[in-house]
Amino acid sequence: MSTLAEDQTATLVDRMGLKTLVESCLVLEEGVASAKDIEIGMMMGAGILPGPFARADEAGLHVVLEQLERAQGEWGDGFEPPSILRRLVGQGRLGKKAGQGFFPYPQPDPGEERDTVLLETRGDVAIAWLDRPPANTLSPQAVRDLISVWEQVGGKARAFVVASSNIFTFSAGADIKEFTKGSPDAEGAELVEAAHRFMRAMEQSPTVTIAAVNSIAFGGGCELAMACDFRIAAESAIFGQPEINLGIMPGFGGTQRLPRLVGESKALEMNLTGDPIDAYEAHRVGLASQVVPDHELFDTALAWARKLAQKPPLAIAEIKRVSHRPDLDEGLTDEAEGFVRLLGSEDAREGISAFLRKRQPKFQGR
Repeated sequence: MSTLAEDQTATLVDRMGLKTLVESCLVLEEGVASAKDIEIGMMMGAGILPGPFARADEAGLHVVLEQLERAQGEWGDGFEPPSILRRLVGQGRLGKKAGQGFFPYPQPDPGEERDTVLLETRGDVAIAWLDRPPANTLSPQAVRDLISVWEQVGGKARAFVVASSNIFTFSAGADIKEFTKGSPDAEGAELVEAAHRFMRAMEQSPTVTIAAVNSIAFGGGCELAMACDFRIAAESAIFGQPEINLGIMPGFGGTQRLPRLVGESKALEMNLTGDPIDAYEAHRVGLASQVVPDHELFDTALAWARKLAQKPPLAIAEIKRVSHRPDLDEGLTDEAEGFVRLLGSEDAREGISAFLRKRQPKFQGR
């Protein structure tokens, strides 16, 4: 092939790639489809691998923005940089190397890359990235890794985010294949006990926990999300407890936490039919705290984490401790005792002083 032909081919490829990204961004901006659905559609339907958003993240969104600005001058307004691209670049969401572009990317701390979970810390916020492709199943090793991460940051970090490194799945649940090995009864009992211990530790900790549910959260994945204090859901998120279809039942708290969140009737329906619900239904029934566009999920979860990390940890611990008492009288007694304890804390004095002096409080957990 001649040099001229090679240059023409390269130009055609570049032009098509940039135009594909522009059109994908416009579809996203108009609310026609989510970022994940566009990405899947372009990969499965058009054979573009990786998809346009992941491809742009890999190149660097600031680089792509510069390419589009040049292309607009050369090829016309059909290559005008989309507003969403300009906004992401303006926010510092420059792509994979920056940790976030259209999609988030783990940037684990040195030495914190476990087999199935990556730990990343950003100030007072710790992030546990589920990283067991393709489905982030909760194998015994995954549960051990989550426990290891939690033992390192629980009660120390002010906020803890559980996220997925896979844009297509939060967690598909327990690893069923593991139950077919060795002694299913013994291994199943060990796995369930370990998961219960970890999830209860999260619930009883002064560290606020947030699940950033980007896609499928089935079975143990849904139960892991429910054990967090809050669940922020992407528009593409799907929640479900499909264990009934395998002849088994939820084992990581699905029969206990789900009724507390969505009510007994809805929980029984989900547990007995195995039918999943989408993000908006999850929000309507109380399973999700907020629903956001796919590409805004991680930023929103981090915003929640950073806001809650500024709250007084002693008060958070007391509120979490007394909030789920089944008996009203016992709960009110616990609340009164916690209120009195907090009044004598340094955090309370700091909070009251800051309020009276109209400044931001600095809570120390004392």
